[in-house]
Amino acid sequence: MAKYTIQDNPFVVPTTDGKIIKEHFGLASDGNPNISIAHMTAPPGWSEPFQTPEFDEYTFVIKGKKQFNIEGDVFVLKAGESIKINKNTRVQYSNPFSEPCEYIAICTPAFSMDSVNREDE
Repeated sequence: MAKYTIQDNPFVVPTTDGKIIKEHFGLASDGNPNISIAHMTAPPGWSEPFQTPEFDEYTFVIKGKKQFNIEGDVFVLKAGESIKINKNTRVQYSNPFSEPCEYIAICTPAFSMDSVNREDE
């Protein structure tokens, strides 16, 4: 059994909102239910509906800025900053700015559409 795995062909998640999601490890890429690691690029003007995930989510901003609305507290992270949002916390992610936002998201356990609990738009 291999002692390591190099991921050079991440799973590109199909989207309809212009966001680019490349999952390196997780349910969609290698079937791992314990963690997902994704490299994302959110275009200017992008936003998601509110959600209350059943997983902890860590975000590290590489370039640009990302806006967070966490149970009514709205703030912005910029490149070099990170955050952990605990599971069962209501959150909305967005990029209302004029430049793309590039970031890494890590979810434990792994992200799934069944456990993200997105609200209707």
